[in-house]
Amino acid sequence: MLVVDDDPQLRRALRITLRAAGFDVVTAEDGRTALAEAAAAAAHPDLVVLDLGLPDLDGTEVLAGLRPWFTGPVVVLSARGDSSDKVGALDAGADDYVTKPFDMAELLARLRAALRRGTADPGQAQVVTDHFTVDLAAKQVTVDGVPVRLTPTEWALLSELVRNPGRLVGQRELLQSVWGPAYERETNYLRVYLAQLRRKLEPDPAHPRYLHTEPGMGYRFLKDPPPPVG
Repeated sequence: MLVVDDDPQLRRALRITLRAAGFDVVTAEDGRTALAEAAAAAAHPDLVVLDLGLPDLDGTEVLAGLRPWFTGPVVVLSARGDSSDKVGALDAGADDYVTKPFDMAELLARLRAALRRGTADPGQAQVVTDHFTVDLAAKQVTVDGVPVRLTPTEWALLSELVRNPGRLVGQRELLQSVWGPAYERETNYLRVYLAQLRRKLEPDPAHPRYLHTEPGMGYRFLKDPPPPVG
């Protein structure tokens, strides 16, 4: 795990706590060091904890440098609490966002959840529909054989749904799983990201066959939907 923060006391506290929790931890005090550590051939991290307010680069710039090649989860840990900062970081490729000051037990739970979301079930490696294929092991989606680029948040949401074919996944359950407990009421996030997924995957986004909304309740993925009428 790579922890990126310019506060030496917080870096030390995180290193001690995370190592006590069983994680191997490498730290970096600025963006350029973080990118070099992450790219080191023998030390690719399985997860990155990233502050946004770094002395040399903004955290979103570090995200931009990571995401072309790094497919592991990135959890932002920042004092910036505005909704626009959170949405911007998630859209830039973050998987979760924790605001400082934070509870260490909650952060550990978020990190474990992020790592679980990044691990595919070997018995359910691929989900195939008539229009697209979701490869959970490779974290790749193809439409008619052509790879489709999803943001990490889109991927987390889609993978949560396709792992539960036919089951109604509640709004609260999805928000907790993809964004964390602090986002339980942010149902607008679900509407925005489901609309993006439909535009990328559905043959007719205005009349979705696979990614269904149950108003006021949640969402359902239908792997083998009935053929469209007419």
